[in-house]
Amino acid sequence: MELRVLRYFLTIAREGSITNAANALHVTQPTLSRQIRDLEEELGQPLFVRNSHSVTLTPEGMLLRKRAEEIIDLVQKTEQEFAQTEEQLSGEVYIGAGETMGVHYLTRAAHRLQEQYPQVHFHISSGDATDVREELDKGLIDFGLLFAPIDMTKYNVIPLSYRDTWGVLMRQDSPMAAKETVSFADLVGKPLILSRQVLKNNRLQEWFGEAAGQLQINGTYSLVYNGSLMVEDGMGYAICLDNIINVSESSSLCFRPLAPRQEAGMCIVWKKYQIFSRAAERFLEILRDTEEA
Repeated sequence: MELRVLRYFLTIAREGSITNAANALHVTQPTLSRQIRDLEEELGQPLFVRNSHSVTLTPEGMLLRKRAEEIIDLVQKTEQEFAQTEEQLSGEVYIGAGETMGVHYLTRAAHRLQEQYPQVHFHISSGDATDVREELDKGLIDFGLLFAPIDMTKYNVIPLSYRDTWGVLMRQDSPMAAKETVSFADLVGKPLILSRQVLKNNRLQEWFGEAAGQLQINGTYSLVYNGSLMVEDGMGYAICLDNIINVSESSSLCFRPLAPRQEAGMCIVWKKYQIFSRAAERFLEILRDTEEA
């Protein structure tokens, strides 16, 4: 399987037409069609459903599109790393993180590095813990910001002193808005909106005990901004971390911490035996210096 053919395949998938893709790639339509037929024969699966003037991806084609995009991204990242000059540190650093004020540890360190080396560029992708771990494991990002606990057999870790607080995001007109804190008993029987991370980490059993089975879960979110829209439109109460959503007086929402207090520690992580670019190595040095200071 050649990179050139994967790029051809992605162009067809994007354009939705072999004719349009051939024009964009500056190759003849018969040549492009033959390359894709050879790829389908190599994989033993049809990749496109061909109509008179357009093509659509088969399920196998959709899978290849996802994998091809990952492969091309990794190749481009590798090419950029090898393109660095000895005279001037440059390159790309890739980071994955969820929604937390802890991202400031990363951005402050990034700013320090860019003050010294303006040709270093940073790319932060947002997602929950599942997304970040997947990108780390595939080598698509250099560093991730994850909440504890961390699998220490897979990752190296810099624990951060900063901690987020768990609480409940609700409408200002909610009866519970009059409370300073919300207990777990207050939430039993209420419509709840939970993050995927809370569900996967078995936090409900830890927090609610036997009452976990009585909870009314009305929805889930991976990024809390979407969860906040669900709350705003009256779908329920979102259990989330503080300092992410605007809860100022002008907002229709408010945040109340859980009682007893529940905190989330976080770590900067990277794969064990990771081989970094020079830019990523220097960034790691600054991260260590920043936290130790």
